[in-house]
Amino acid sequence: MNIKQDIIQRANHVFYIVIALAMCVVVRLVYVQYFQRFNKKLWRERVATTIIQRDTIRAQRGNIYATDGSLLATSLPTYVVGLDPTMAKQDYFDKKKDSLGLLLSRIFGDRSARDYTDLVSDARARKRRYVLLNRRRVTFQERQYMRAWPFFRSTAKVAARGGVLRPYYERYHPFGHMAERTIGNLDAKTGRGLMGLEASFQPALAGKNAVGLVEVLSGGVRKPVSDGPDMKPESGMDLYTTIDVNYQDMAESALRSALEKYNAAKGCVIVMEVATGEIRAMANLTRQGRGDGPNHYVENFNHALAGRTDPGSTFKLATMMALMEEKAISLEQQVATGGGSMTYNGLGIHDASRAGHGTLTARQVFEKSSNVGTHLLMKSYFYRRPELYCRYLRQFHLDKPTGIHMKGEAIPVVRNPDMKGWSKVSLTSMSYGYEMQITPLQMLAFYNAVANNGRWVRPMIVKRIKLDDQLIEENTPFVLPEPICSIQTVRKAQELLRGVVIRGTAKHINSPNYAIAGKTGTAQKIINGRYQVGKYYTSFIGYFPADKPKYSMISVVDTPQGDNIDLLYAGSVAAPVFKEVADRIVAYDYQMHAPIRAKNSQPRSETGLMAGYADDLHTISSTVNLKNVPATEGWVEASPGGRWKSRPTRSGRVPDVRGLTLRDAVFLLENRGFSVSVEGHGKVKEQSIQPGTNTGEISTKVITLKMG
Repeated sequence: MNIKQDIIQRANHVFYIVIALAMCVVVRLVYVQYFQRFNKKLWRERVATTIIQRDTIRAQRGNIYATDGSLLATSLPTYVVGLDPTMAKQDYFDKKKDSLGLLLSRIFGDRSARDYTDLVSDARARKRRYVLLNRRRVTFQERQYMRAWPFFRSTAKVAARGGVLRPYYERYHPFGHMAERTIGNLDAKTGRGLMGLEASFQPALAGKNAVGLVEVLSGGVRKPVSDGPDMKPESGMDLYTTIDVNYQDMAESALRSALEKYNAAKGCVIVMEVATGEIRAMANLTRQGRGDGPNHYVENFNHALAGRTDPGSTFKLATMMALMEEKAISLEQQVATGGGSMTYNGLGIHDASRAGHGTLTARQVFEKSSNVGTHLLMKSYFYRRPELYCRYLRQFHLDKPTGIHMKGEAIPVVRNPDMKGWSKVSLTSMSYGYEMQITPLQMLAFYNAVANNGRWVRPMIVKRIKLDDQLIEENTPFVLPEPICSIQTVRKAQELLRGVVIRGTAKHINSPNYAIAGKTGTAQKIINGRYQVGKYYTSFIGYFPADKPKYSMISVVDTPQGDNIDLLYAGSVAAPVFKEVADRIVAYDYQMHAPIRAKNSQPRSETGLMAGYADDLHTISSTVNLKNVPATEGWVEASPGGRWKSRPTRSGRVPDVRGLTLRDAVFLLENRGFSVSVEGHGKVKEQSIQPGTNTGEISTKVITLKMG
């Protein structure tokens, strides 16, 4: 054997020895990891009880408030209850362990006091540094109660003797699903905002989490190694929104009723203050499933913010304003619309009225929403100047997002001659609201500018951000420095919008109590690449009161269904939603009404039919500044001399409900065991059983009230 072969042979021996040793090490590791026991416990189980890791304790998320201070979203804490039984001195432990066991058995109710005492005693004997006392988390109220317990009690001089209450926060919406898409929700795993305000203001709301060392015990239980400053999270900031819960409820209620009535696919309502841009309500509802259940509309998409579509005839306002800015038309000039149907460069143009409108003035073209008339007005001037028309759309701020401080706003798509897809009929389609994609919020901002005398205001939904009582940020209304058009054009546009409600497509929502101005819009929907007759996107955009605008609003009902196509246009579908919400707002907002002239009037009652509850009368008097208020408490009635006097309601006697409202009368009678039958309207004028009658002498428990 030569030297080379000898070296190779020795190297092979060394290689085999190394392989054998490695295999032995692997076998030993597997044995130790999975099979070897020490004191009847696997090693991997013992190691799991002493792992030190970095851990994150989430901060308490900031609250979201409505404009009146009502909570829209808050984080409710729950607490995991644990104990380090080794911290307390032996004499304290022996003295207090029985009390702790008794208190734990009372609050959790799943074990006896002896069981809990044995649990902590056994843990101390085994030198366990943490024991989970119960898997149920306790509420904040229970936590406050427990902080006075042995082991949990702490003072400025003495720290808690081992008790641990670790917080976990769960998001809670006091008003349920109201404005759900606007407020937003959180990711269950990360706690980050997924949508709406929760996502848009994630850094401010989230606060600063605490990061520190924890000991991972058996079962995955985590015990802080220390309670130093690194383990104390900083709470998030609070958002104060412009949402009014009353207006939001009005908007959602009216929208839901319309969607259910027409079995529509989806819809939205936005209510905004004209001068400030503050959004008072933003309702979004979408039909789920087949739509055959009573509660199948949910908020799962923000149509107001991100639902781009062809706006339809509401866009005619921009067309008319561009023409008026150029002084290209007079509102009284004649337009021959013929039979309401014509073709231009191969594009069919049709009015909703099959019989046509004949010859109209330019004003009537807008009021009756004539597509043919709009085309003819555009053809007389802008068809030779398409870029000029598009420049006006940019001036009206229709080609840009509003910039509202919420994530998810869609960017509008408004064509111009330089864009791909521009055709010889693009300008025609655009003039009455097609070949573009604009959101409801962006259209509302444009109409709001008209109501605001040409001043475009950015929609606002967050008024201020605060940390405790410290103001961090306050948002003020943002108004474009230049008006979107001349004041002369604004005045004419306002006349046109008022005319739509008085004489045009929305005349049936005209109110005798306050003035509405606005425009209907009905756009055919594209299905499989083609516009479909009978499939409509309906909307109404306007403001009120028209003579002194305070609120602007858009109502959208998408894809209403019905047997009669003529009843699926915006005037019949979307406009009534606007009217219903506006009616309720006008009734609710007393500042919109003329002040009541102060009088030294006395309550007058010749027949004794004026009565009520003293607290209610005090509330009414303070609101409307009435000087004469009851000096007594409880139920009162007006005397012939103009003074309020007490009306007794003795037990065992039929109460006198004459002069009361039906609500108060029913409250009194039903609390005495009577059933109530009502005839007529107004206040109670007569009651079938004489007041003061002994209830024990009455054979019937039904009392009839005549109202008048």
